[in-house]
Amino acid sequence: MADESYDTYKLGDFTLKSGEKIPDAEIAYRTFGDPKNPAIIYPTWYSGTLSQNYWLIGEDKTLNPKKYFIITVALFGNGQSTSPSNRPDLCPFPSVLFHDNIRAQHQLLTKHLGIKHAFAVVGWSMGAGQCFQWATQFPEFMDCIVPFCGAATTSLHNRTMLEGVKSALLGAKGVSSQGSGVVEGKEGYKEWSEEERGVGLRALGRVYAGWGFSQAFYRERLHESYLGFKDLEDFMVNFWEAWACSKDPENMLTMLNTWQKGDVAAQEPYNGDFSKAMKGIKAKALVLPSKTDLYFPPEDSEIEVNNMNPGIGELGVFPSIWGHWAGGPGDSKEDVKWLDDKLREFFARVEKEKKQ
Repeated sequence: MADESYDTYKLGDFTLKSGEKIPDAEIAYRTFGDPKNPAIIYPTWYSGTLSQNYWLIGEDKTLNPKKYFIITVALFGNGQSTSPSNRPDLCPFPSVLFHDNIRAQHQLLTKHLGIKHAFAVVGWSMGAGQCFQWATQFPEFMDCIVPFCGAATTSLHNRTMLEGVKSALLGAKGVSSQGSGVVEGKEGYKEWSEEERGVGLRALGRVYAGWGFSQAFYRERLHESYLGFKDLEDFMVNFWEAWACSKDPENMLTMLNTWQKGDVAAQEPYNGDFSKAMKGIKAKALVLPSKTDLYFPPEDSEIEVNNMNPGIGELGVFPSIWGHWAGGPGDSKEDVKWLDDKLREFFARVEKEKKQ
């Protein structure tokens, strides 16, 4: 069983970019290695707990705790940092942006852990979104970023996909999406019944099943030959529904809202200019999409890299049929090795350039 022990840092009354506040906010984190070593920031992904990042950390991996000081940090809403599930008094839960998460993480690192500069920020999926947010919000803070299977700005297609996921969950309560943002106000809000939770989360899992893996993954029946499920329905129930039903519905909605609103250009000094935001990145960037990812396609990553200043960004595409799952959370051993090799090679080049 995964070790879910972690620390929390008290942020106090935390004012969000929207002007809303999270009173007595906390951010959950766990560190690996010696604080004297170069720091690597490793944020969580949609629904992920801190321990679900650990597959990429180890003495046999590039993220080696003997070489680096690795800080895993949890998104608001993941159930460990301040979330609907641990703060029922915050109803409805405020709308939290990537911008808010990164400012909280920056405060954790600088004021609590004493880190003034990081070597790298790495992350999968929503973790990749946080890499881009770090690099545009605090462009001098790190030497490099490695976002894998994620995006700087949530595309219209991705937002559309998330509407389907959200609507499947909310349908169990007889509530419509009402677009991005808070779904219900305090007036008229009702708690999720056990039946609503079960129906809604199972629906969320089944909708997600068509997006997380690629057409080729299913065509090759890797859910059977590689993951060991007897057929598609077994996979639906015991992989996708089991994953979804282990989560809190309000937590999922909070993180989904963060994801839908992801946009590195929606901050000073970029003022909505995506190209300007990409050119604001000063850290070396290795952008790693999966060639079969259905909502973070390589074409979008290519646009990101092409909008960076010369010599800043480079593109590497996972040669995988695992779709979005090529980037995590460690199920495809071949993709884990490919990613780890890319990280090792890139880190070595960045470290060599720093010494020159």
